Amino acid sequence: MVDGALLETECLSLRRLTLDDADLMLAVWNDPAFIKHVGDRGIGTIEEAQVVMRQGAFQLYETHGYGPYRVALKATGVAVGICGLFRRDNLVHADIGYSVLPEFCGNGYAYEASVAVIDYARDKLRMQHLYGIVSPDNDVSKHLIKKLGLRFERMHRMPGEEDDVCLYSMRLRD
Repeated sequence: MVDGALLETECLSLRRLTLDDADLMLAVWNDPAFIKHVGDRGIGTIEEAQVVMRQGAFQLYETHGYGPYRVALKATGVAVGICGLFRRDNLVHADIGYSVLPEFCGNGYAYEASVAVIDYARDKLRMQHLYGIVSPDNDVSKHLIKKLGLRFERMHRMPGEEDDVCLYSMRLRD
């Protein structure tokens, strides 16, 4: 394993986020595609990113043993985005989420990282079921979710949101 990696694929290394990854998260949260399809988090500084990481990702790790993971190229260690598991109060099961920085899109990294995270959820975390949440107008993400084997379940309204999202699901174990 490379530098404390939780997961490795042919090209990628995934590990838990640390405060040193605040610059990565700041870039993810301010990526125009993220803002359009997920939402504007209003995070503009490294310090704000660190606060949100403590409240979000680090709490997920502590409470559930999983969360978002830093995705980096194995060969260089350069971070390309995030991929991981999220737990939302209004959903029965965890959901998979990913975001690849614009300069690395189109290389299959989101798919490669997502397959590793799904395998980890099934084999190590022993999850039975997994969701995917996708904005209705995010055709690229809907294509990826379907390629991963998740199937459309229903439209779903997330708390505090005005618009419904597409809720996909997959059974991991029988």
